[in-house]
Amino acid sequence: MITKKFILYGSDGCHLCEQALAICLTVLTHEQLSEIDIVDQPNVAHETKSLVELYGVHIPVLEKLGNTLCENKKLFWPFTAEQVAQLIAN
Repeated sequence: MITKKFILYGSDGCHLCEQALAICLTVLTHEQLSEIDIVDQPNVAHETKSLVELYGVHIPVLEKLGNTLCENKKLFWPFTAEQVAQLIAN
């Protein structure tokens, strides 16, 4: 079983989020990537603020989940496939 190691935060109907997903899927598989709509899912366990508060003006945002919260890394839009690959490698 593959554990999802990446989260793409976005919102339904966001054309930038669709572009970001396409970029992410050139480097990641669907099995590695979770998509979270910041409006439909207001919170995640590892954040203290709502997702709209955190990312409302920044979506899409790609987060690499680490073993601990301080190891999580985020890429804010705009990003390229090369930057996603770098995030994976680090």
